[in-house]
Amino acid sequence: MLLAWVLLYFSAHAIAHWLVGRAVGIRFLFYTVGGTGNPEGYPPGLRWIFEHLPFFGVQTDKLSMQSVSPAAKALMWSAGVTSSAVVPTLSAFLAWRCGVPWSGWFFLFALFWALGTLASNWTSRTGDYSKARRALKQS
Repeated sequence: MLLAWVLLYFSAHAIAHWLVGRAVGIRFLFYTVGGTGNPEGYPPGLRWIFEHLPFFGVQTDKLSMQSVSPAAKALMWSAGVTSSAVVPTLSAFLAWRCGVPWSGWFFLFALFWALGTLASNWTSRTGDYSKARRALKQS
């Protein structure tokens, strides 16, 4: 359960950017593996770890980003961090509902982690929600 949660946490973000981006007409140049692009979103003790863990990433095509609407850009940016919170938390909830031992406690941990993920990204100047808000201001 813990391994599945970690894998979902590290992979859902980039996959959601790609899925939503492709749905709204954004193309991507390549994929990356590297630390978080928003290190200040994590507390100092965890910051170094999250800068070095293997998050999946995607690089957008500049021309396609310029050709889509501000709302499309905002959707693509918002999809990543939203999925980083929702998908792993949903997996912990499903484990709890299926009766996996200790999963009730783990679901509570996952829920608080998700709330922290959303809150830290919402307040970060470099986070995806900030990028989404800047995209909407361009309209």
